[in-house]
Amino acid sequence: MRTAAAIAIAAALPVALSAAADGPAFRDMTAESGIVFRHHNGAFGKKYLPETMGSGVAIVDIEGDGDQDVVLVNGMDWPERKRGTFTSALFRNRGDGTFEDATRGSGLDFEAQGMGIAAADIDNDGDTDLFLSALGADRVLRNDGKGRFTDATAASGIKESDFSTSAAFVDHDKDGDADLFVCNYVRWTPATDIRCTLDGRTKSYCTPQPYPGSSSRLYRNDGSGRFADITKAAGLEDATGKALGVAVLDYDRDGWPDLAVAHDTQPNRLYRNLGNGAFEERGLSAGIAFDENGRARGAMGIDAADYDGSGYPSLVIGNFSNEMKSLYHNEGKGFFLDSSAASGLGPASLLNLTFGAFFFDYDLDGWLDVFLANGHVENDVQRVQENVSYAQAPHLMRNVGGGRFRDFAGASPDLARPLVGRGAAYGDLDGDGDLDVVVSTNGGPARVFRNLATARGVRVQVRGVKSNRSGLGAEVRLRSGARNLSHVVRSGSSYCSQSELAATFGLAGGASAGPLEVRWPSGVVDTVPSVTAGELVIVEEGRGAVERRPLKPAR
Repeated sequence: MRTAAAIAIAAALPVALSAAADGPAFRDMTAESGIVFRHHNGAFGKKYLPETMGSGVAIVDIEGDGDQDVVLVNGMDWPERKRGTFTSALFRNRGDGTFEDATRGSGLDFEAQGMGIAAADIDNDGDTDLFLSALGADRVLRNDGKGRFTDATAASGIKESDFSTSAAFVDHDKDGDADLFVCNYVRWTPATDIRCTLDGRTKSYCTPQPYPGSSSRLYRNDGSGRFADITKAAGLEDATGKALGVAVLDYDRDGWPDLAVAHDTQPNRLYRNLGNGAFEERGLSAGIAFDENGRARGAMGIDAADYDGSGYPSLVIGNFSNEMKSLYHNEGKGFFLDSSAASGLGPASLLNLTFGAFFFDYDLDGWLDVFLANGHVENDVQRVQENVSYAQAPHLMRNVGGGRFRDFAGASPDLARPLVGRGAAYGDLDGDGDLDVVVSTNGGPARVFRNLATARGVRVQVRGVKSNRSGLGAEVRLRSGARNLSHVVRSGSSYCSQSELAATFGLAGGASAGPLEVRWPSGVVDTVPSVTAGELVIVEEGRGAVERRPLKPAR
């Protein structure tokens, strides 16, 4: 049953939320943006499993200049069929929402069968570092503060060489530095590749069932950017896992960051942080391990947020085609209710295969919506399933109140165009106060969708001092009218991707709101009496608002 608080909040939602907004919400601005990137998966007919799984995207301020840059993860050729050189890419924001290719000499111009990316300041020196996951050796890239990276993998102590996918930095022990959780998928090599088929004749990409699983890993940061593998000591060793996505959340509101991990054809996990450096698996008892029929879904991307104002973070999970995408509502008692069908999100997304998935307030009405990046893994799936296509249009699920969502992607012609979506992230690319979206595609071009909202949001950036510099785990709260809005600063989420760390709040047409509170992992609470729509507020731990400036005009 839904909690009394959630029912009361739903009943109080304005009726206007039930009506679809007028006009398109997003426009494809890829060509105008200057982001020219095509993912290379190395496919040459053998249908090796890793080819179809990549890859991710990060929206992150690399230079610390306040503008959001874009990093796109790439694959490479297989040794037996070498056709060229392919690297990940860094696109530097010029300050107006257009980008220049800054890959050459950036430290990202190396080859790898790349999968995912996570970003945080791992050494608390004031700039944002990167972790890139891959099939084979993962990379730790340390930022020099000028937008160039040094390969610090050996010095970091991380020796990850499995089939890694999503990752997230998290200060799991609240000691003031960013630790790292890495999802691992299956045990696979070209020599152990298994022949699967959809039609009994031709080879297809396998599901993960035939392959043995691989444990995800937790690495503890010693404060200098050197990590130790504490997976076993933390109670996270699990050789049956087939993890593709991770979301950081405090699901029981005890002040410690927990981990929700999406697994492909295996039960999803929910690791409760015990506060002593160890975790306890609660996925089954919390109700997120299986679907309503007791079956494990093919879970991909995942995100966590309080989408209905209940005070507790819920979960959205992207699943395989012919499986409803999961919306698990946090009931506030350590239990999640599968709201996929009742919310409308599940039926609308049934036929699609969803990788990237995240909550964000795209229309700045103060209520969190959902974006789903879709695309099948099998390029000729339509030969055997007529109602399922390889390229699939994204879903833009608008929060219409009462715990329900309506697909609004069709109102934006550019969003309605099919693509083979994988990673997806959001961020304010042009600095005008609304949230744009970047989607990576498998074997195709990245896509940049510019938000056309005319409303003005409030943006909040945080800077830790006693807590980790990136502010991971800080909860930003804003009183807006009769409602409490919240955003937890977090790394990772979606699929193999990371959205910007800043918080963006829509004020539903209001000109101001307050107070704004930032509750830090250290226990420090900073308060800003009021904020105004159309402004950026930078909050430093222990000092409150250290800078306020107007956002750029809406584009």
